[in-house]
Amino acid sequence: MINVLVVDDDPLVCGHLRTILGAAEDVTVVAEAYDGADAVEAVLRHKPDVVLMDLHMPGVDGLTAIQRISELDKPPVLVALTTFDGDNHVLRAMRNGAAGYLLKSTPPKDLIGLVRVAADGHTVMSPAVSRNLVAHAAGRRSSTSELLRDLTGRESEILACLGNGLSNAQIADRVHLSEGTVKNYISQILLKLRCANRTQAGLLAYEAGLCQ
Repeated sequence: MINVLVVDDDPLVCGHLRTILGAAEDVTVVAEAYDGADAVEAVLRHKPDVVLMDLHMPGVDGLTAIQRISELDKPPVLVALTTFDGDNHVLRAMRNGAAGYLLKSTPPKDLIGLVRVAADGHTVMSPAVSRNLVAHAAGRRSSTSELLRDLTGRESEILACLGNGLSNAQIADRVHLSEGTVKNYISQILLKLRCANRTQAGLLAYEAGLCQ
């Protein structure tokens, strides 16, 4: 069972998401929160697998809450869920620790599937957001490539896999290494790039043009 925390300052939106996700046999909404501060407390209390986080809320906003939750010892998967798809919001959410960015207009069946994908350790992103992110990355490719120059060939290969949203098991299968070795490589990559998590590293892979 995938336990989900829904965070939105509009109770009607939370109720709508609860209804959508409740239609899936393997997904349950364990709690709702209506601002960022409540979201942090709810994560500590309910220990969800996935958090769907609205970004624009009064008080502690979603971007701040994502950052605070991602700094916990064992953070859940954080997915930004909003009506906005501006580059700045996408980049800030993912750099703060979000593993994906979905629009509230995502069709119900797609939303359920993407929650499953996120819970399985993959990056998830609405198509419109993905297109904007790739366009943004093209403008930063030169400076980002400079940042990656200290990576070995194998590290660059694994970084590209992170950018493509592959799980550790899928990366291990692709590069013919054990999952333990892949984890060690990822830890080294995060250290070299000064990234807090694999999503931030995957974002750099996008910007460097490593992803297919």
